[in-house]
Parts: sequence; structure tokens; C-alpha cells
Amino acid sequence: MNKITCICLGVRDMKRSIRFYRDGLGFQTDETEDNPPVIFFNTPGTKFELYPLPLLAEDISSDNPPPLGTGFAGITLAYNVETKDEVNEIIEIARKAGATIAKEPQDVFWGGYHAYFSDPDGYYWEVAWGPRFNYDEHGMLVF
Repeated sequence: MNKITCICLGVRDMKRSIRFYRDGLGFQTDETEDNPPVIFFNTPGTKFELYPLPLLAEDISSDNPPPLGTGFAGITLAYNVETKDEVNEIIEIARKAGATIAKEPQDVFWGGYHAYFSDPDGYYWEVAWGPRFNYDEHGMLVF
């Protein structure tokens, strides 16, 4: 088991999240509705899904669903870029889409440059460039 095929985020408001990801950040999908029961985005490699948070908790266990708390869940998502300038560009796109910028773009101890933003449900995204980042022909990060 050495792959991740889909990342699903449980969201509190599908319309708001679709506006943020599809309409604001430009994530690609064939879905045209503004409030579908589930949405999948056509990202390279791993697919990205949004699903209503209460239904996701119930799907995990209808008898004992996980609590629907708020706050940092100990996970971040990453968007790695090929140039340092792209970090600034992506953060500005996220800001215009309504993201909360948690950390403005800056140099980091490992020699890279990064920033963090959070989506409407408080999920954190790191936007990062690294001098040793390499990409394959599909734009996927290769270590």
C-alpha cells in the first residue's frame, strides 16, 4: 500500500467550498452544479473530493461517528510550485478567492520559500518552492 488515490475533505457548506475551490482557485471538474452531493476535482495523480462533513462522519461509522470539532486537525495539504515567484502568485489567487492567509510567503530554514493559507473550513494548504524540487512530465513532484 504505497499510494494515495483520493483526498476527501469534509466540508460544512458545499456551495461555499465549491465557490472557493472551483470558481476561486480554479480546480478543474466536470461538475457544473453549485451544490452537488459530492464533487471530484481532476487533479494530476491523486484526485481531490469534497463531501458534506456530517455525511462523511456518518459514512465512517453510523453507530459511532467521529466528533465534528473545529480547529487544526494535524494535517496540511501542499501545492508545490516550480519557481519562487509562483508561491507569491498562488497566495494572491488564494487571497482573492477568500482564503485566510496564515503565513505570508517567506524563506524557510530548509532553503525553500513557502506560505500557508486556510480554506473556508479551516483546512491548511502549504504553497512551497524548493531549490531541489524536481517534477516529472506530468508536473508531479519527484524526490
